[in-house]
Amino acid sequence: MFSGEEKLDMGKNTMRFLCASLSLTMICWLAEGTLSKTDAKKGATKKLEEKKLHSDKNVQDRGLVVVDPKAKDIILEHKSYCSKKTKERHFSGDVLGYITPWNNHGYDIAKIFGNKFTLISPVWLQVKRRGKERFQFTGLHDADQGWMKDVRKTSKTIKIVPRILFDGWTYQDFESVFGSEDEIEELSRNMVLLAKNENFDGFVVEVWSQLGNQKQTTNQPGMFTKKEFDQLASVIDSFSLMTYDYSAPHRPGPNSPLPWVRACVEVLDPDSKWRNKILLGLNFYGMDYSALGASGEPILGSRYIETLKEHKPKILWDEQIAEHYFEYKKNKGGKHAVFYPTLKSIQLRLELAKELGTGISIWELGQGLDYFYDLL
Repeated sequence: MFSGEEKLDMGKNTMRFLCASLSLTMICWLAEGTLSKTDAKKGATKKLEEKKLHSDKNVQDRGLVVVDPKAKDIILEHKSYCSKKTKERHFSGDVLGYITPWNNHGYDIAKIFGNKFTLISPVWLQVKRRGKERFQFTGLHDADQGWMKDVRKTSKTIKIVPRILFDGWTYQDFESVFGSEDEIEELSRNMVLLAKNENFDGFVVEVWSQLGNQKQTTNQPGMFTKKEFDQLASVIDSFSLMTYDYSAPHRPGPNSPLPWVRACVEVLDPDSKWRNKILLGLNFYGMDYSALGASGEPILGSRYIETLKEHKPKILWDEQIAEHYFEYKKNKGGKHAVFYPTLKSIQLRLELAKELGTGISIWELGQGLDYFYDLL
């Protein structure tokens, strides 16, 4: 088991998160994690079944949102979302879903559950600076007009807002553009023209992580603080917080401890003035950590299910961080621990977002299990 004397002292923790329509990064203080000596159980050889048909009931009514799920139940039910209620919303705030070109299932999810989202952001675009007041947009070969039309048929109110990455920009590029009214006006004009020509509703602009990483100093507590948030909140539609990736391979542990998620929101907007503009980030992927070489890698839904089938682990619940995890052992590969979202962990984060008055953002559609979307 991954453990550590983790008290989550929010007064001492600095935080790491992304904010989009801007993309923001903060430094994160991580609690130490160690591998325990618990041996993984040997799995039986019996093949575990998966339901092929969708359900008439959602996961709540089927009693699946629990702290003690069984591996066999996750395997059996994970594809079986409620087909009768794909348009029914349980979360009233804004819901942003990211989609990547390398994950086709995300495109399908957006069409099936489009009515549950208010914003869809395909990760398509880059902008390059070619000189003074000269900008080039790339990635349009990924833009799928037919898919956009299909998504809009599912939901009349959904907005498609592709992400734009500032590709190859140096700190000097940012300084030159943001310090010049002519440059800002030309870049803005190009972006508006692009949106009109391609039938986009706006953009998610990922800039702060790039700019902040180049400007960051050793003694700086965070690259985006309440000060910057207050300056931008009146002119930015939404901020997408990356309230996950809390841990790292050299310090393995949970993806998004619930007290830390709360603190990430409250430190930016303690007076709840702009909470409706904050999109609390949910990861629909997990991490698989190995005891050998302090390594770890992301794990998506398909491999998560295969790992459950192969090792049939006991899934454990950590009440403090509000996440599930399990351990398994590879032949000659040492012990592993997997932290991956579950119906219960997602439900608690949705409840937290409702309590705080925020929306949510999901990275990324298609990486999770299909029945997750019953919760939205």
